[in-house]
Amino acid sequence: MVDGVTVPEPRAGGAPRLSDIAGQAAVSEATVSRVLNGKPGVADTTRQRVLAALDILGYERPVRLRQRSAGLIGLVTPELTNPIFPAFAQSVEQILAGHGYTPVLCTQTPGGATEDELVEQLVERGVGGIVFLSGLHADLSADPARYAVLTERGVPFVLINGYNERISAPFVSPDDSAAARMAVGHLADLGHRRVGLAIGPQRYVPSRRKREGFIEAAVNLLALDRDEAGLLVCSALFGVEGGQVAAGALLDRGCTGIVCGSDLMALGVVRAARERGLDVPHDVSVVGFDDSQLIAFTDPPLTTVRQPVQAMAAAAVGALLEEIGGSPVQRTEYVFQPELVVRGSTAPVRGARDPDAASGRTGEAPGAGPDRAGGE
Repeated sequence: MVDGVTVPEPRAGGAPRLSDIAGQAAVSEATVSRVLNGKPGVADTTRQRVLAALDILGYERPVRLRQRSAGLIGLVTPELTNPIFPAFAQSVEQILAGHGYTPVLCTQTPGGATEDELVEQLVERGVGGIVFLSGLHADLSADPARYAVLTERGVPFVLINGYNERISAPFVSPDDSAAARMAVGHLADLGHRRVGLAIGPQRYVPSRRKREGFIEAAVNLLALDRDEAGLLVCSALFGVEGGQVAAGALLDRGCTGIVCGSDLMALGVVRAARERGLDVPHDVSVVGFDDSQLIAFTDPPLTTVRQPVQAMAAAAVGALLEEIGGSPVQRTEYVFQPELVVRGSTAPVRGARDPDAASGRTGEAPGAGPDRAGGE
């Protein structure tokens, strides 16, 4: 007992104090006391901060605070090797937990269960709804009828990344086209005139949208015609190896700047450049997409276009819970603006002393201003 309040025992070492919990949660000790004793008068968001502080500091929650789950929600992801997917999964799970739901993470692995098999297992277990992250809905070669079957079975669902007009559901996406335009604009401002795009297969909606944005920017900012811009687009498999293959082709075409469909592809581009004895960023500038947590610590730190993961996850969960609650939800796409994050993998092209003069433009790079909102 501390200060007259029963404080949970820590899982490992150290005596807990109300002040420790209050400091971690950025609330008063009196508020911590009310939460720990299950008293009313505390906002839900504040209560969640205190509970999160308990978890972070390693304290077991008092039995009275262990809430019964409001139900199970499935979260289906393609894989977890790309760090942007765990980032989305963590955000979705945290938001669901804040609403009392228990998330069930289902990950596809090579040779393992398919998306359809995972969905069937979730439905059999009576989940209240499903969140799909970069699933088959984003693949235009896949049959969208599987989602209509879910609707017929009365299972609410929401889809993140990859709008498909053949599916009637709420979608949440970043503006992939704008992301490509931002990246090209940044490189153009640095004096680059020969810019390439490394993306995944064109059957995926995010890849198509990035290609559209890239070609538009290449025409408007680099003075290329559409056919010439199209020759500077290289599609490859997702991941580091795909980026490495795409980089080889784009470097052979004389590109001094390369925009990538994901941060992992960007790391593959950096690898390919170094294998040729080229320096990043002084010989080749590289821009990624996603801005997952560790990207700022790569060598060099990667310039990238950030997906607003938290905002997108909140919108997806919000739409799903509205539908679970019986409220009508617009079956449309909610589009979030990405943000250009400039780090060390981009620099002025060699020989361009004044990047703005070289590009014929002045001012901030697109998307770098104060009005920002938040994979391929």
